[in-house]
Amino acid sequence: MLLSAAPGVPDAQSRQTAAASAAAEVSGPVFNNPLGTQAEQEAIREKILGFIHSAPQGSSIKVALYHFWDEGVARALADAHTQRGVSVKLMLDETTVSSRPADPSYGILAEALGTDLTKGSFVGLCPEGKSCLGRPEFGKSINHHKFWLFSQVDGAADVVVQTSTNLSSSSYSRFWNDAFVTTYNTGLFQAYSGYFDKLAGKDWENWKYTSSAWSPYKAYFFPYYPGTGNSTDTVWNTLDNVTCTYTAGDGSTKATKVRVAMYKFTRQGVADKLVALKKAGCSVELVYTETDSADSAGTAGTWETLHSVAGFNPVCYFDDFDQDPSTVQRIVHSKYLLIDGKYDGAINKVVWTGSHNYSGPALRENDEALLKIDDSAVHDAYASHFNTVKSHAVPGVNDNVAGCKGVAVQPEQ
Repeated sequence: MLLSAAPGVPDAQSRQTAAASAAAEVSGPVFNNPLGTQAEQEAIREKILGFIHSAPQGSSIKVALYHFWDEGVARALADAHTQRGVSVKLMLDETTVSSRPADPSYGILAEALGTDLTKGSFVGLCPEGKSCLGRPEFGKSINHHKFWLFSQVDGAADVVVQTSTNLSSSSYSRFWNDAFVTTYNTGLFQAYSGYFDKLAGKDWENWKYTSSAWSPYKAYFFPYYPGTGNSTDTVWNTLDNVTCTYTAGDGSTKATKVRVAMYKFTRQGVADKLVALKKAGCSVELVYTETDSADSAGTAGTWETLHSVAGFNPVCYFDDFDQDPSTVQRIVHSKYLLIDGKYDGAINKVVWTGSHNYSGPALRENDEALLKIDDSAVHDAYASHFNTVKSHAVPGVNDNVAGCKGVAVQPEQ
C-alpha cells in the first residue's frame, strides 16, 4: 500500500500529472566518456544538473553520495532550495569534508540547507570512520552511495538516478562511469526514499538488509546484515542462478554470456564463482581496475583466482597515461554485471549496476545500493559500453602489474 503524501507535498498522481505537461523524460542509461569532449566527460553530471534546475517548487530532492566535490552542483542544489522552495536533503560520507577540507561544496550546502537532520532540508554526514548503517564491531566502513531522487522534474516524476559516479573532476575526466535513470516507477522511488530516510536516521542497530522489486527493476540495499558466507552474498547468489549452456529457440546450443565491469574486485567467493561459470561453459568477460593478490596481501587472492582457468583473460584498466604516478590514472569506475542467456530458469538479458564493488566491505559494512534492470535493450546498451571500455583498457590482458594487483592503489574519488 502506498503512503499518502505529507501536507503540502504533491502525491504521486499529482506529480505525474504535472510532469506529463513537459516533454517526456524516459528511463534509460547515461554513460560518460573520459576520453571524449567535455560534454561527453560530464554527461552524467549534466543529466543530474538538468534535473536539479527543473525541479519545481514543492518538489523534493534526496541525494546519498560518497564524495561531493563539485561547487557548481552544490550551488545548483542550494539555489533550488533558497530560490524555488525545493526540499533538498543529502547524506554524505564524512570524508567528503575531512579528506578535502578546502573544497567549498559542503560549506555551500550547509549554509543553504542547514545540518539539522530533523528539518525539511539538510546536508548530513555519516559518522567519522563509519557508514550510516554499518555496525561498529565490523570496523571502518563508508557511505559509498551514488543515488539521486527527484520527486518531480520537467517531463518526469518519481525519478531515481542510480549511478557509479561521485562528484569530482576526476570522476568525469579520468573514470569511466554509468548511470541509470528510472521515471514514473513510484514503488521503486518510494523504496529508495525510505532507504534514504534510514540512512539519515543512522539507526544501524535496527538495520537489516533489504530488497524491493518493482518490475522491471529490483533494488538491493546494503550493508547485508545479518549474514555470513556466500549464501548471503547478493552477487554470488545472482551468479549461482546462471545456467551456462541452454537450447535457443532455433534448437541450437548457446553459452550464456557474463560480463563484469568492476572498479574493485577483492571478494573471493565471487571470483571463485566466476571461474566456476567459465569452467561450466559460460562466456565470461571481465574489465577491472583493482584486485588483491599475493603481492598486495601476502597470500593469493582474487587476481590469482581470476587467472587460474584457461580461456579466461581478465582485462585490467589502470592507465597511467601520463607516466606520472602523482596524477589520477584512467580507470573503469563502473560496477555492473551483465547476463545474456539463461538466468533463473529463463532466457533473458539482465543488468545489475550501482555503487556496489565486489569487495567484502561493500557487502557487509558499507552503505551501498544495487539496481537490477530486466530489459534487453538496456542490457544491449550496457554491452556496447562494456565493449568500448574494454577496447581502451590499458594494460589490458598484460595485467601482471602493481596497479592491477592491488599494490599501487588508485584512490576512489
